[in-house]
Amino acid sequence: MADSSLGALVPSVAKTDGVPPAASTSETTDAGGGALLGVRDEAAADGGAPSNEVSVPAGATAGSSGEIDRDLLCPICMGVIKDAFLTSCGHSFCYMCIVTHLNNKSDCPCCTHYLTKSNLFPNFLLDKAIKRLSARQLARNASPIEHLRSSLQQGCEMSVKELDSIITLLSEKKRKMEQQESETNMQILLVFLHCLRKQKMDELNEIQTDLQYIKEDISSVERHRMELYRAKERYSMKLRMLMDDSPSLSARPWAHSSDKHSGVFLPNNSLASLAGSCSGGVVQNRKVDTKGQVVSAHQGLQRRDVFTGSDPAGPAPVQSGAVMARKRRVQQQFNELKEYYLQRRRFATSQGHRPEERDASSLGKEGYHPGLEDFQSVLTTFTRYSRLRVIAELRHGDLFQSANIVSSIEFDRDDELFATAGVSKRIKVFEFSTVVNEPTEVHCPVVEMATRSKLSCLSWNKYSKNIIASSDYEGIVTVWDVNTRQSVMEYEEHEKRAWSVDFSRTEPSMLVSGSDDCKVKVWCTNQESSVINIDMKANICSVKYNPGSSMYVAIGSADHHIHYYDLRNTSRPVHIFGGHSKAVSYVKFLSTSELASASTDSTLRLWDVKDDFSPIRMFKGHKNEKNFVGLSGNSEYLACGSETNEVFVYHKAITKPAASHKFTTSDLDDTDDDTSSYFISAVCWKSDSPTMLTANSQGTIKVLVLAA
Repeated sequence: MADSSLGALVPSVAKTDGVPPAASTSETTDAGGGALLGVRDEAAADGGAPSNEVSVPAGATAGSSGEIDRDLLCPICMGVIKDAFLTSCGHSFCYMCIVTHLNNKSDCPCCTHYLTKSNLFPNFLLDKAIKRLSARQLARNASPIEHLRSSLQQGCEMSVKELDSIITLLSEKKRKMEQQESETNMQILLVFLHCLRKQKMDELNEIQTDLQYIKEDISSVERHRMELYRAKERYSMKLRMLMDDSPSLSARPWAHSSDKHSGVFLPNNSLASLAGSCSGGVVQNRKVDTKGQVVSAHQGLQRRDVFTGSDPAGPAPVQSGAVMARKRRVQQQFNELKEYYLQRRRFATSQGHRPEERDASSLGKEGYHPGLEDFQSVLTTFTRYSRLRVIAELRHGDLFQSANIVSSIEFDRDDELFATAGVSKRIKVFEFSTVVNEPTEVHCPVVEMATRSKLSCLSWNKYSKNIIASSDYEGIVTVWDVNTRQSVMEYEEHEKRAWSVDFSRTEPSMLVSGSDDCKVKVWCTNQESSVINIDMKANICSVKYNPGSSMYVAIGSADHHIHYYDLRNTSRPVHIFGGHSKAVSYVKFLSTSELASASTDSTLRLWDVKDDFSPIRMFKGHKNEKNFVGLSGNSEYLACGSETNEVFVYHKAITKPAASHKFTTSDLDDTDDDTSSYFISAVCWKSDSPTMLTANSQGTIKVLVLAA
C-alpha cells in the first residue's frame, strides 16, 4: 500500500483470454497449387511428330520441382521464369531475380562462377515457349463462352441459320436464368416476410398477453379498492349512528372532528366497546324511525361530500403532498418498474401459482395474482423513500492517528451494538442507542481493543453476542471476547494480508477467511488450525457464508469472478459467476437464494444461487475503480459507497439509485486537504430497518435513515 491515507486498494489481476497453441513455423507447400502451365508435345500443323510434354504448376516451389522440368523454373524464386535472361555460364533466371542477386554478389547462384550484369543476355526462345504454353493452358481451361467469343473474334465462318440457332439458344438460356433468379429472389423475400410476420405475431401475442394481465390486475385493484371504500363507509355510518344515539358522545369535540373528516376512525375494539356500552341503553330502547334513518344517513353522506369532496359512487383519493411525491418517483422510474412488473407477472404465470404456496395476506385478497402482489410490494417499498437523512454522526479518529479509514463496520446479533475497525489498529464497540439519542460528535466506545496490525474486516458471531472475529494486514485471523477485551483464538496460517472474515449463521463455531495468498481457509473456534483449505488462482477479496447453510461459501476474487463452493467438495466450485470486468471486492447474501457482488468496474450485480445460477440484475450509478467502498444489503435494498464520497442506495428490483447522500466538506475537520481523495469506506444496514451506518476515509461515521 503506497499511501495509507488513500486506503487499501482492491487487488487486481489482468484478465487473460485463452491463447491457442503456437502454429508451427515450418511452411508447407502445395504441389498442386496454382494454374498448370504445360509444355506439351505439340502436333505440327502438318501432322509432325510430337515432342515431350511437361506440366508446370504456376508459382511451383522446391517441394514440387523434382517432378517438373527445372529449365522452366527460376533457381532463385523457384517459380516459372518471367522475362528470362541467360548467363554466360548457361543458366536462366528471372530478370529481376538475377539483377537483385548481382546487386549484392558477383557470382552465379547456381555454379558460383564470377558473373556481372554485362554477362546477362535475353533468352527469347525460352520466353516464347513459356508464353505459348501459358496461352495454350489458358485456352484449355477457358469456358465454352470464352471459346465462342474467341471464335467470333477470330472471324470463324458460320451461316445465318447457325447464328440464329445460337442466338435462340442463348435467349432461351437467358430467359431460364432470369426466371430462376427471380424465383430465388422471391423465395428469399418470402422467407424474410414469414420470419418478420412470426416475430411480429409473437410480439403481438406477448402484448396481448401483457394487456390481459394488466386488465385483470386493474379489475382486481379496483374491486379491492371498492371493498375498502365500502368497509370505510360502513364503519363511518356505524360510528355516526352510535354518536347520534349517545348525546354525551356527540357533545365531545372529537366526535364532530371524526364526522367532519370521515377519515379518522376508532379502532375495531374501541368501536366494539362503544357499541356494547350503547347497546344496553339508548340503542335497544329506542324506537327506530325508518324515514328518519334514511334522512340522517343522506345528510351524513352530504356532510362527508362537503368536507371530503369525494363522490359516493366513486371516491377520488386525496392527493396529498406525499402521494404526489410517490407518483413522481413512479414516473421517474416508470420503464424500470414496467419491466419488473411484466417480468414478475410472466414468471408467476409460467410457474402456475398454487394456493398452498401463497401466504395469508395473499389468500385474503381475492383475485390478486401472486405476480401483482410481488410487484405491489416492490412498488410500495420503492416509492416510500427518496432520500437519506442524517440522524446521528460521530468521529472515529484518534488524536495520535493520522490515518482514520474505517475498513469495516458491523452490527451485533441484536442490533444494539456496532463495532468499527480500520487502519487505526483498534476495534471500537459503540452502543447504537447512545449514539442516536445523544447528539454529539464525540462518543466514547463502550469497548476498545488494540491490535498489532491494521484491520481489514469484522464479523460478529450471530449466536454469541460477545464474540467477534477480525482479519488484518498481516494475515492474522483473530477471535475476540468483547466482554473480556481479550483474544480467544489467533490463526496465523495466511501468508499475506487477509481481506475478509465471516462467521456462519447456522454453525456459530465455524468461520471462513480469504487472503492475498490466494487461499480460502475455514476455521473452527474449537481447533487451533484450519479445517478446510481452498487454493485459488488469484487474490481473495471477500468471503461470505450462505445464511441458510454452513456448507456453502461465496468467494469474491481478483480474477473478476465469484466462486460458489460446497465445502463438502472443494475440488471444484458448484458454480462460477462471471460478468464483472474487474476484481470482485465484496460479496453479500440478501437471502439464501440471492447474492450481491460489488466490483471495481463501478457496478453491483445480483445473482440467483438457488435455481439456475443466473444473473438477475446489474446496478450502476456509483463510482468505484480502485478502493474498497463497502457493500451491505437487506431484504429489499442494497447500499454501497462511492469514490465520490457518496453513499448510494439501490432497490434490488431497480437498476438505478433510489437515494444517495454526500459527505460534504463541512462534515470534515481538515478542509484544507484535497477533498477529491475522500471516499466511502464501509456501510452496514441495521437488519431489515431503513437505518444504516456508513463511514468514509476520514473517519466520519454517520447514521442514516431512508426518508420520503
